[in-house]
Amino acid sequence: MKTAKLNEMTKGWFIGNFSPTLYKTNDVEVAVKRYEAGTREEKHYHKIATEITVVTKGTVRMNGVEYAEGDIIIMEPNDATDFYAVTDAENVVVKIPGANNDKYIMEE
Repeated sequence: MKTAKLNEMTKGWFIGNFSPTLYKTNDVEVAVKRYEAGTREEKHYHKIATEITVVTKGTVRMNGVEYAEGDIIIMEPNDATDFYAVTDAENVVVKIPGANNDKYIMEE
C-alpha cells in the first residue's frame, strides 16, 4: 500500500509522469486542484490530451461560462479555454493521455 498527502503533490497532480507522484504513468494524469477566489489561468489548449474537469466545490468560469459543483467540462484536443475561480473552488482534473509538455499558452 502507498499513501501520500495531496498538499505534497505538484499543483494537486497525484497520478501521471510527475515528481512526486503516487502512481507514475504516461497513460493518464489526475489531480485535485484547489483555487482561491480570483485565481486565473491563461487561455491554453492541448494538442494531444483530452482534459476533463469536474467542479467539486465552488464556482469557476471557463470561456465566459460559469460552472458550479457537479458540472463536468470536457475539453477535446485543440479546444482552448481560460480559467477563473469565481469563488474558492476545487476541481478534479483528468487528462487522457498523460502528455508531458502538451500545454500551449495562447496570446490574448
